[in-house]
Formats: sequence, C-alpha cells, structure tokens
Amino acid sequence: MLSKKLEKVLNKQIEKEGYAAQLYLAMASWSEAQGYEGISNWFYEQHKEEVEHMLKFIKYMNERGSHATVPKIDQPPKDFAGVKKVFEASLEHEQMVTRSINEIVGISLEEKDFTTHNWIQWFVDEQLEEESSVQNILDKLNLIGDGNLYMFDRDIMSMRAEGEE
Repeated sequence: MLSKKLEKVLNKQIEKEGYAAQLYLAMASWSEAQGYEGISNWFYEQHKEEVEHMLKFIKYMNERGSHATVPKIDQPPKDFAGVKKVFEASLEHEQMVTRSINEIVGISLEEKDFTTHNWIQWFVDEQLEEESSVQNILDKLNLIGDGNLYMFDRDIMSMRAEGEE
C-alpha cells in the first residue's frame, strides 16, 4: 500500500502527464495548421507517449492498492510564436516533469518505499531521453537559424527514431 504522501504526489503526476499529452496534442495541431507535417507527426507521437505515461501511473497506483484519480486537465495554449518557440516550450515542460519525477524519487526514499523507488527509475531514464531529444532538435534549429524549414520538417521523424535507439 502506498503512503498518503506518495499517493498524493503520484496522483499529481497523473495530472502532469495528462497535461503533457494535451500540450503535445495542441503543439501537433498548431504545427499541422502551419503546414509542418513532420513536426506535427513528431508531436502526435509525443502525445501518445504521454498518454502511455499517464496510464502507467494509474495502473501502478491501482496495483499498489491505492485509487488513482483521473484529473481535470487544463487547456494548453493553442498558438505558438514559431517552430523554435514550440520546441523551447516543449523543453521547458520536460524539465518541469523531470523535477517532478525527481521529487517522487525523493519521497519514495523518505518513505522507504523501495518498490516505488525501483518502479520510478524507468521514468528517470525516460526524462533524460525526453530532454535530450528536444535539446537535439533545438540544436538543429539553431544550426539552420530562421532559414528554410522544409528539410528540417521532412527529417524530424528520423531524428526521433535515432534518439530512441
């Protein structure tokens, strides 16, 4: 059984993962409306991953004898000030999620809940990958500057595949 403190923070993480899914869906929609098919597909894939993450938390809590709460999720922004800005917002969000995951690690150690500590390590690794992936994209955008994004848009899904290997 999870402690009340862990139950509270894990339920809060479900909300954060749900918001991340909605944020990436909004980013995908914005990108698609701008004509960036590759970028929108990248964000649609991110959306799917975040839904999976939310479900992992829900299932884990329920398996541990708690009751995961399905949260109300705030509406994300619908407009972004350009391709670079949308990825900067993505990185900022991933960094916030990393801090939140680290908080769960700390609480699981405080509570001596080594099962949760062991389980959450998957998310620690995942966040390293997520931040690295978005930073890699921002690095590429910095290389091309404000120039033609056609090839970047075409190649972004292959950059995603490289980062996941």
